[in-house]
Amino acid sequence: MVNYRYLGNSGLKITEITYGNWLTHGSQVENDVATQCVRAALDVGITTFDTADVYANTKAEVVLGEALKGERRESLEIFSKVYWPTGPGGANDCGLSRKHIMESLNGTLTRLGTDYVDLYMAHRFDYETPLAETMQAFADAVRMGKVLYVGVSEWTADQIRQGAAMARELGFRLISSQPQYSMLWRVIEDEVIPASRENGLSQIVWSPVAQGVLTGKYLPGQPVPAGSRATDATGSKMIAQFMNDRVLSRVQNLRPIADELGLTMAQLAVAWVLQNDNVAAALIGASRPEQVAENVKAAGVTIPVELMARIDEALGDVVERDPAKAGASPATRPC
Repeated sequence: MVNYRYLGNSGLKITEITYGNWLTHGSQVENDVATQCVRAALDVGITTFDTADVYANTKAEVVLGEALKGERRESLEIFSKVYWPTGPGGANDCGLSRKHIMESLNGTLTRLGTDYVDLYMAHRFDYETPLAETMQAFADAVRMGKVLYVGVSEWTADQIRQGAAMARELGFRLISSQPQYSMLWRVIEDEVIPASRENGLSQIVWSPVAQGVLTGKYLPGQPVPAGSRATDATGSKMIAQFMNDRVLSRVQNLRPIADELGLTMAQLAVAWVLQNDNVAAALIGASRPEQVAENVKAAGVTIPVELMARIDEALGDVVERDPAKAGASPATRPC
């Protein structure tokens, strides 16, 4: 079963393996299979579920809400996010203005079939809206009881510090950051994680398996497997940065380490991010129920220090560490 960890400097506990439905629900898989995946997550002890209004243009929230129907609400931790365009993409259908936050939150609650979300996140930083307006809207959502906790996603270290300071002035706290993080993508380590520690935030990391690259299924010099993420219109864009023979060759060096620990390469990748004490949870997705059961085996794994060092040696200089690449917010609103 999955262990629980505290989320940031709060009393909220979440499962260290958190189920996310970014690239699956409402788009890649049929609704009945998506429901089976959610049920599989519940069966192995996952109680924390992550979604966003933009996923499949609101359909993912609907599917998750239906899949969780009948569960005791107090036994679940349901997360969603706001920023990216939804609906027809009108002038105010994106960003972190008060108007968009409040309207998106109400839509999210309706689609999920709940009166509140446990965590509501700014899905990116909005350069076109005063930060004070954004933080005030979140503070009001908390006071209305529609949001219990507030977090951010893909914010820089400076943005986290500014947002956290303003939140404290308004009587609430930011407790989480949701960045991309994996053995291959470590750009948050030098600045974002220290800023988060200083301000009581922990990480809920997405893509711990580097969009599937760290499973080892993509082989250097070989065609990509049919039906894999690299063949999907959306997924292929995300995975492109890792799809070169230099990276893929290095990834194959991880196989003996996974074997030594009795793990699959995917389980090793998830277990690796969970070794960081500022990581509260690793987000996993699934297009088949059995994938959930497999990924959960990474929970509770301790990778010895010497094997962590061997992982660094195995990957060498293909690891991206540039802190300037942390935080991926558009300079202008995408609507």
